[in-house]
Amino acid sequence: MKTLALFRHAKSDWSDARARDFDRPLNERGQRGAIAMGRHIRNGRWRFDRIIASPAVRVAETIETASRAWGRAFPVEWDRRIYLASSATLIDLLREMDGDPESVLMVGHNPGLEDLIFDLVPDDGSSPLREIVERKFPTATFAVLELAIDRWEDLDLGCARLVELTRPRDLDATLGPELPD
Repeated sequence: MKTLALFRHAKSDWSDARARDFDRPLNERGQRGAIAMGRHIRNGRWRFDRIIASPAVRVAETIETASRAWGRAFPVEWDRRIYLASSATLIDLLREMDGDPESVLMVGHNPGLEDLIFDLVPDDGSSPLREIVERKFPTATFAVLELAIDRWEDLDLGCARLVELTRPRDLDATLGPELPD
């Protein structure tokens, strides 16, 4: 059994229309979301043998901010292939994992992370959490999948069970979608 946690970067800043997508930082709500999620992960039962992440600025800032909330810094393996990757690319990256860690935290982007959940968790009606992901996988969302594999190279479609899904608004209603006046 392997564990794969997925953490989508927090809300990014779109105020500079000239900035490259890769270089967009977090906005204020994103900072608050990363802090809330960092505290949530710290207080949970999850521990990670390896953290791999997209090197995009908004991902790096999400990790930095969440790590401060965890109360410690973690070594991160930056992998450019995660930046805006498809599910197929993410699966290939996980299959190539060196050292065969028991638990991995991947920090990245949509639609790749969301699609990875769809590819790994069977669509058989048995997962109410998957149904929530089908509606939306918002920024700063944290998901944990238990994989019915012994080695990462055995990762295959439909081999996972989604055991946790936490959105920022689940922790703080002000971090959810803006409501009409």
